[in-house]
Amino acid sequence: MPLFTPKREFGVQSFILKVVNNACPGLEALIEGPRSEGRVQLVLVVMVIPVENRQLCVDEAFTAITKEFSTKGLAIVLNQPVGLEEVILGFRSESGMTFVRAKAKHLNPMGGGFFQLGLQMTEIVSPGDYPQLQEMRL
Repeated sequence: MPLFTPKREFGVQSFILKVVNNACPGLEALIEGPRSEGRVQLVLVVMVIPVENRQLCVDEAFTAITKEFSTKGLAIVLNQPVGLEEVILGFRSESGMTFVRAKAKHLNPMGGGFFQLGLQMTEIVSPGDYPQLQEMRL
C-alpha cells in the first residue's frame, strides 16, 4: 500500500483547513467585533524586561515571541501568566538593539498553557537612560 493515498491526503487537507479556518484573524474579528485598527500577524523574538517602580528588573528578563502588531501595540505569547504592568521590549535591529517601553493592556489564555499578553507601546527608550540596556542582546 502506498504511503500517501488520496484518502489520507484528503484527511490531512481537511484537518489543515479546519485549523486555518478556526484560527483565521478575519473570522476572529467577526466574533470579537470591530477593532479600532487592523493587526498584522508577525512572529519575532523579543526580549521582555519587566519594569517595577520605574526600575528595570534585568534579572527577570526573558524572551518571548510576538503574535501580532498594530501601529500602537503588539501581542506576545507567554508560557505562563506573568503579571506584568510595564515592560521594556528589546528588538534586534540593524544597529544592534532597539528598546520600546510598553504597558500591559490584557492577558488572555490561549490554551495548552500559553497566554497572550497585549501591550501598548508608548515610547522608544534610549540605552543611555538605562545603562543596563547597553549590554542586553538577543
